[in-house]
Amino acid sequence: MDKLWLYNLHYFDDLNASEAARRLDWHRALMERWIAQNPAGDGTGWEPYPTSLRIVNWIKWVLSGRMLSESARQSLAVQARWLNRRLEYHLLGNHLFANAKALVFAGLFFEGAEADGWLERGCAILKREIPEQILEDGGHFERSTMYHALALEDMLDLLNVSYSFPGTDAAHWQAFTTALPERIEPMRRWLGSMCHPDGEIAFFNDAALSIAPSPQEIEAYALRLGLPRADHPATRDAKTWLADSGYIRLAAGPAIALLDVAQVGPDYLPGHAHADTLSFELSLHGRRVLVNSGSSVYGTGAERLRQRGTSAHNTVIVADENSSEVWSGFRVARRARPFGLTFDDNDGLKVSCSHDGYQRLSKSPTHRRSWELRRNELLVSDSVTGGNHRSEANFHFHPDVALERDETCSSGLALFPDGNKLYWTIEVGTGRLEPSTWHPEFGSTQPSTRLVVSLLKGESTMRLRWDDEKTSGAI
Repeated sequence: MDKLWLYNLHYFDDLNASEAARRLDWHRALMERWIAQNPAGDGTGWEPYPTSLRIVNWIKWVLSGRMLSESARQSLAVQARWLNRRLEYHLLGNHLFANAKALVFAGLFFEGAEADGWLERGCAILKREIPEQILEDGGHFERSTMYHALALEDMLDLLNVSYSFPGTDAAHWQAFTTALPERIEPMRRWLGSMCHPDGEIAFFNDAALSIAPSPQEIEAYALRLGLPRADHPATRDAKTWLADSGYIRLAAGPAIALLDVAQVGPDYLPGHAHADTLSFELSLHGRRVLVNSGSSVYGTGAERLRQRGTSAHNTVIVADENSSEVWSGFRVARRARPFGLTFDDNDGLKVSCSHDGYQRLSKSPTHRRSWELRRNELLVSDSVTGGNHRSEANFHFHPDVALERDETCSSGLALFPDGNKLYWTIEVGTGRLEPSTWHPEFGSTQPSTRLVVSLLKGESTMRLRWDDEKTSGAI
């Protein structure tokens, strides 16, 4: 089986899933089976990351009112001791964060000098990593909406476990937990800003549904912990600029556009990056219309590379090259860097930005894109200057959207299941429709259609129009 699938088998997430109490006897038997069939240090299940998640899940299970058998308790101690000697400093990012979180949980759960050492070490790592990984605007530094949601759940778990051990008097622990709520609040706002009206995350970099808890589940968790109801300015404001992470949310009439003017990730940790610079997603009347690829596979292979590639996103590909050189499963060589970001709100909401990802090619081409959103239309203009390279802009439509076109594919109609319509016109450039795929979950591939616009003398302009009011009834 794929490594990701094997990892998930060893997490024990189902211990704390919906209606887990109905599977109590099965869970106890499964834990004993795992202990018997996975001797210490042997196999995928003992790698640091699945070990970290399993430690947390077993301890959560106990804190929710269950009891570990003596063999499971002994195994849990061995797992913590094993992890403490194998922290993933070579990977950093969400892996090291998960390691440290597990040490904190184990250090609170067990007693004695060794456990105190786990707690102190876990706190020290988190105190250093949280300011590094959580940017000032609240976004996670890997610029993945999915991993941001996972990081926010981690932060809420740490706050929650602090309530479960109120008598812990270690100074480093008290100082750490006191600061958690003020770091959590901007993370909640960021997540709200990066969701579509359907309540789920946009797909930038590695992202898929049903891996992290949904934004609604995360918000309910925060409220159960006594945090105040989140204030999401993005639900009211026409423009939200998440300057530190590099995303922009525009809202006008029934339209929500989410724009990527971000770095692909931290320079030393681009593993979850896609070559999606200057891509965007669009929702109309509460429904997704233009979508980026999503992620259905990890590991190495042609499909993983394709999903990370530029052509799988709503942006421009030049000379059939990716804007950032994604390779292997989690590697990036030369990467695109955005520059020249400008705003103009005088007539609608206009954003323009360039990136240098293609300057490695002959004549150093530069891609510049502008989006101009009004109440009933979105104008997307692209230019590629430098050389005479073949350049194409991709617009990937959600699988539920049916497309019609005229004879030359210079204009057409997108039909939604609820009866709403979007009209598209290629004002500069030439177009064609091609089959594509969308990947909303790991292991899931849905057929879709993309509109490919070939730039004419380095220029293209696409106009998308719609009705202000929602149509009632289906087609």
